[in-house]
Amino acid sequence: MIFIKRSDEPEVLKTIGQAEQLALCAQFEQGNPNFKFKSSIYGHDSVKTALRTMQHGKCCFCEAEITHISFGDVEHYRPKGGHKQNESDKLTKPGYYWLAYTWGNLLFCCTLCNQQFKKNLFPLKNPASRARSHHDDVAAEEPLLINPSVLNPQDYIGFRDEIPYPIAGHVYGKSTIEILGLDRENLNEFRRSKLGLIKKLLDFITAAEKRADDIELQKLAEEAKQNLKQHTLQTAEFSAMVSSFVFRHVDGVDL
Repeated sequence: MIFIKRSDEPEVLKTIGQAEQLALCAQFEQGNPNFKFKSSIYGHDSVKTALRTMQHGKCCFCEAEITHISFGDVEHYRPKGGHKQNESDKLTKPGYYWLAYTWGNLLFCCTLCNQQFKKNLFPLKNPASRARSHHDDVAAEEPLLINPSVLNPQDYIGFRDEIPYPIAGHVYGKSTIEILGLDRENLNEFRRSKLGLIKKLLDFITAAEKRADDIELQKLAEEAKQNLKQHTLQTAEFSAMVSSFVFRHVDGVDL
């Protein structure tokens, strides 16, 4: 996971979305919690495009490049329909209905992270602080799942090679890894494959720097360095893992 800097809110959320949000709140006041949500609003092309661009085409959670394998989901960080503190709990309704069309609650997510792992899970450090309606303040909550557009995940989740771990055992990192299955083996395998390439680039650069008199080799080494830098950029797939690995193994290598 990497920090996601939010772009400007799409117009459809500021207009149609806000009107629909007010209608949902009015429905709650009337004692009718059977909400129907309009994916045509929160999943509007302009919203999805803004999220995809904002996140460089990557899943907000696992950092896989979504567009290579699927269309991706518009994810509600705070679940709109209902929520669970634990996987084994019964779904509690209503969910965060008043945030269904709120820009700050929307992220772009791969289908696997969204539908197989996170689903309606939204655990809090203190469940008693949970906002139950639009009258409550979500700022009083302390979510255990990292919102990558609010907190920098790299302050809480590190990598030992391709395997994620909670930095200093922090509960945010631990819970986020568990909830999202960020250490699932098929994801580890994808990261392992990327890491294999990174290790080869580093090995080549290190070997080339011992032969400073070989001009052609130095040119190739410079290209390898530029290639390596590209893999550490936020636009690159699994950049958090790559950055973690590279900056632990660059001693003596001039990047």
